[in-house]
Amino acid sequence: MGQKIHPYGFRLGSYYDWKTRWFAPKKSYAETVLEDLKLRQLVEKQLERADIVDLIIERSFKKIKIILFVARPGVVIGRGGAGIEKLKELIYQLLQLSEKGKKELQLDIEVKEVKNPDLSARVILRRIIAGLRKRIPHRRIVNKAMEQVMASGAEGIKIVLSGRIGGAEISRREKYNLGKVPTQTLRANIDYAEEPALTRSGYVGVKVYIYKGENKSK
Repeated sequence: MGQKIHPYGFRLGSYYDWKTRWFAPKKSYAETVLEDLKLRQLVEKQLERADIVDLIIERSFKKIKIILFVARPGVVIGRGGAGIEKLKELIYQLLQLSEKGKKELQLDIEVKEVKNPDLSARVILRRIIAGLRKRIPHRRIVNKAMEQVMASGAEGIKIVLSGRIGGAEISRREKYNLGKVPTQTLRANIDYAEEPALTRSGYVGVKVYIYKGENKSK
């Protein structure tokens, strides 16, 4: 069970909260979900260098609040807040709002710095993907990532690669472990991220599990 379900979704409601928070009528629900997806893709693409750890969207009537947890807040804010203003303008374009609509909609972007990004599965995942694209030996990339995570205070890490690893003709699946990762324990605080890496030989799937200890009971 622990390997067939998303670790975050498995604990959602018990120990984890929703990353998108709003209510919508039945008629506009699907449209709002799609809008949220496009909004996330836009923000992640524009702020790729900021090392986004988490992104939370909150909606209310005529208001959208985006909470960004990043390792490099200076990249997001920019000089004199220019980065935030540029991001807001891109979001307005995505929402296809007129000048009147921009004035009516309150858009807030809150940036929070993550002190220890080496404990973020998403940040580690991005580093592994960048290394695979540069054709660095995958075992060297994985071993370095696991050492960084464990040195930062994690209790365990698991990395799974699948596909034509290292340009091999036959695809395979490789799993690397360090410490313990109790995927089937609900109270386990496990950060998880997955994304395919497009290499010269094709896609290589990458999954990262980081065990940070046990969550406190609600």
